[in-house]
Amino acid sequence: MKYRKKPVVIEAIQYRGYNSLPLVKKLMGNEFEKVLFKPISEKLIIPTLEGDHEASVGDYIIKGIKGEFYPCKPDIFEATYEKVK
Repeated sequence: MKYRKKPVVIEAIQYRGYNSLPLVKKLMGNEFEKVLFKPISEKLIIPTLEGDHEASVGDYIIKGIKGEFYPCKPDIFEATYEKVK
């Protein structure tokens, strides 16, 4: 059997390091309080439904359809999503 992914509109932001933390916080709301920031590497540790995941500078932070958050590498994000007009 073959399946096609249902079209779903998501919210996301590309994490660009320390200076983009206010935008990440705006996207995540109260859930941002659970995120661990690693100052030297500028990585974020984001609690997800599958456990903690690391977001590096350049990764996208996605808000899923159930309100969950998770990081996504840029190449996967660009292959999976397109900007809504």
